Amino acid sequence: MDLQTMTYLVVGASFALYIGIAIWARAGSTSEFYAAGGSVHPVLNGMATGADWMSAASFISMAGLISNMGYGGGLFLMGWTGGYVLLAMLLAPYLRKFGKFTVPQFIGDRFYSKSASTIAVVCLLTASITYIIGQMTGVGVAFSRFLGVSNETGIYVGMGIVFAYAVFGGMKGITYTQVAQYVVLILAYTVPAVFISLQLTGNPLPQLGLGSNMVGTDISLLTKLDQVVTDLGFGKYTTSTAGSTLNMFVYTMSLMIGTAGLPHVIMRFFTVPTVKDARSSAGWALVFIAILYTTAPAVAAMAKMNLIRTVTPGVVMQNVDPFTADVQIKYDDRPDWMKRWEKTGLLKFEDKNGDGRIQYYNDKTKSESVKAKAEAAGWKGNELTVNADIIVLANPEIALLPNWVIALVAAGGLAAALSTAAGLLMAISAAVSHDLVKGVFAPDISEKNELLAGKISMAVAIVIAGYLGLNPPGFAAGTVALAFGIAASSLFPAIMMGIFSKKMNKEGAMAGMLAGLFITLFYVFAHKGIFFIKGTDFVGLIGGPNSFFGITPEAFGAIGALVNFGVAFIVDKMTKEPPEHIQALVESVRIPRGSKAVDGAH
Repeated sequence: MDLQTMTYLVVGASFALYIGIAIWARAGSTSEFYAAGGSVHPVLNGMATGADWMSAASFISMAGLISNMGYGGGLFLMGWTGGYVLLAMLLAPYLRKFGKFTVPQFIGDRFYSKSASTIAVVCLLTASITYIIGQMTGVGVAFSRFLGVSNETGIYVGMGIVFAYAVFGGMKGITYTQVAQYVVLILAYTVPAVFISLQLTGNPLPQLGLGSNMVGTDISLLTKLDQVVTDLGFGKYTTSTAGSTLNMFVYTMSLMIGTAGLPHVIMRFFTVPTVKDARSSAGWALVFIAILYTTAPAVAAMAKMNLIRTVTPGVVMQNVDPFTADVQIKYDDRPDWMKRWEKTGLLKFEDKNGDGRIQYYNDKTKSESVKAKAEAAGWKGNELTVNADIIVLANPEIALLPNWVIALVAAGGLAAALSTAAGLLMAISAAVSHDLVKGVFAPDISEKNELLAGKISMAVAIVIAGYLGLNPPGFAAGTVALAFGIAASSLFPAIMMGIFSKKMNKEGAMAGMLAGLFITLFYVFAHKGIFFIKGTDFVGLIGGPNSFFGITPEAFGAIGALVNFGVAFIVDKMTKEPPEHIQALVESVRIPRGSKAVDGAH
């Protein structure tokens, strides 16, 4: 069976499964719509959390960024995994015991203010919509390559699929759909990795293959990769950092605390019956997440090796100098996978010296010897541009794996993007219908109309995210990093202070959230444009790119969080203490005894 037909069959079958599950498990009440009735088994909830957590950024983009950045790309692994542990151990059990299933509801009750709840909704919507842009970017990448449609059409199809099972199924439908999506995405990620690890190192476990010797040699894969990339003018794969050490540290912190402030993951802990189950499902989720996250570095390194081996045959296995005449592949002889990806615009070739061969190297290198070799060989610059978002999806094609594996990867990439998009839409829906409409504007609204408001807000969010996904501010993982920064600077400090500081009052919390959100958005919009609209950036106004101690906009969330904490404590000292009953409430939530049922009534 040809690749296109196989892809249609596998992807079509997975979509039919998702929609079928959503119809079977559709929500019939607000409790089922927002929290799946609080009746999901901890292991299944762990799988659903894993799917919710491992977005297009984790599945499609993370290994691509590690492949491009080398060691420095590990900050995504450290930040996201560390953040999940922080969330599971430090925040989720307390929020679950509090009994409110949305972050704005917790903030509104803890800080005894509807205004605080409204500010939290604004922060949540800003972070969640930015996050969905990254998912839609991933959906567009996957659809455009594997279904033979344009990037734009791919995004429209993805919007329709998410709408079908998120709007009708609610949290109950989404939870059981995400269990199926986890199975699809983890098979899609690990099966090709096992094949490629066997090809390159003879070891079936990619995690061990990464440190093993190349087949037929006594040189380890990473040692060989270091040699090959430095010969081509790139930084050493095993030691290169992402900008300065300070930026790498701040970036990791931003991802970590942003994780703990993301509402769509926090909501998952209300779909199980008890606090004990919440802790158990957090542990299971970490196991399911670790399977992919420990595989990603191997996928990244092996994809980089295979890409270089394809473009410059002989360099990897025969130690040929990459600048030797005629060692580079002829453009006309390029493999079929390159032709297929060229149609998407995510892989580009420009014959700068007119020799009909593909020169792939770092033409911005600081290495004088590499510059001299390139000049002597008549090279006029790098001729191959590979978008980081295609590395994982193209990996089985680069390694010439069977068609069914390539089709499985397509289904996995789409499952990762769609599962997270659905979870985010659920968070947006709950924030608008439950926290704004019912909590602030219409407290007496009927359950039926509250559900309707939730579904309408979800549909509007899909349209907005789809529109912005057509013009994303960067790679899928880069865009998602911005969302983490927004959550880190606005919601995380308020949640932390709400749980661990019984003296923090509403004035301090509200001032902190607004200050953290404003300064982070100001720095991000200066680089990326106002609301990510191209041409509206004002980077000159802040003194040039990364002007704040070399910190990139994706990493700025941690700085925003410090501002949030600082402003909150200053304002708190200048205003009166919270009421006694609020302080007593905080004290009772921190004591690990008993549990409250999920409260869907108020």
